[in-house]
Amino acid sequence: MDNFIYDAPTRVYFGKKEEENVGKYVAAFGAKKVLVHYGSGSAKKSGLLDKVTAALDAEKIAWVELGGVKANPELPLVRQGIELCKKEGVDFVLAVGGGSVLDSSKAIANGVANPDVDVWDFNLGKAQPKATLKKGCILTLSAAGSEMSNSCVITNPADGDKRGYGSPCNRMNFAIENPELTYSVNAYQTACGIVDIAMHTIERYFCPGSDTQLTDSLAEAVIRNINRSGVECLKNPENYEARANMMWASSLAHNGLTQCGRFFQLTVHQFEHEVSGMYPEVAHGAGLAALWCSWARYVYRDSLDRFLQYARNVWNVDIDFEHKEETVLKAISMQEDFYRSIGMPTSLRELGVKEEDLETLAFKCSRGKTRTLAGYKPLAYQDMLEIYNMAF
Repeated sequence: MDNFIYDAPTRVYFGKKEEENVGKYVAAFGAKKVLVHYGSGSAKKSGLLDKVTAALDAEKIAWVELGGVKANPELPLVRQGIELCKKEGVDFVLAVGGGSVLDSSKAIANGVANPDVDVWDFNLGKAQPKATLKKGCILTLSAAGSEMSNSCVITNPADGDKRGYGSPCNRMNFAIENPELTYSVNAYQTACGIVDIAMHTIERYFCPGSDTQLTDSLAEAVIRNINRSGVECLKNPENYEARANMMWASSLAHNGLTQCGRFFQLTVHQFEHEVSGMYPEVAHGAGLAALWCSWARYVYRDSLDRFLQYARNVWNVDIDFEHKEETVLKAISMQEDFYRSIGMPTSLRELGVKEEDLETLAFKCSRGKTRTLAGYKPLAYQDMLEIYNMAF
């Protein structure tokens, strides 16, 4: 087991009607003026935004609002939010929505607190935020895990670059998680969430490391749970227990718990970021579903025992020790079949990706043939291109 630091400082308020207490939770941080940040308008239509602002009013906390966050949050709106916060003297950012809204809020909070740095430089890896505004969230979509993660992913529509970075400044101070707020999430977005949640832990599971039995058991439990509870959410969108388990899995899958003692890198996420950066209409979870099985078939021989463990403990496949590769390939096919069963794509072609763009995707993912992604099997430009081709 490798050395590690585990830090999950976000306070979670989980359960029914917790959003009604948001004013008290914000007031505890001494906030004077809040930016209420949200997405396309569902927060308003549902009445949630009115509840939030009423709760702030009850605590005599001033607020301004900014909506319009897209599924892949974009840099221009982040810049608009930074300027609005500066103009209005905002000292707290409250995200109301899913992972895209949360990431946009993180970027705004970091941009305001580091006025001498271009906020996009954080995503480009040219700088790290030294400070941030206090921030919290009301989660309305179980998927990205941004409510407890240290990650912030933003897209620059000027060139289609979608970049993420990790920083302690990206941690939410609190997260309100009421599973009832996800009842209205449609089947497609629910399925995308199933994929994304599981993938945050699956990717960690296949990072190099050894002697991490407890971490492995936690990871396997999270993956099995999200597969089971996610399917139940699709059958009955208002099943509270299923939505609750899916929401909690979202947080645990991406708060660092399931990587303790292992090298960390979300490899397939890097592949997918290029896809949804170039094709912004592609939902992140759908892109991951289209890519992971091809990645797995390309790399499994370099971590055969790890894939055998995954096959046995996640998909209940009996290991054939005389035909180990067949066992692994069976498990990968079972995962692929699972994606199909929940309405997810298993190829880039299904997402509208053009074959002539595959070389561009590999070129961008390899940062112009200068980056190799680490792992059991390091992946350079040619490897990336082969995986994109396999996934097409």
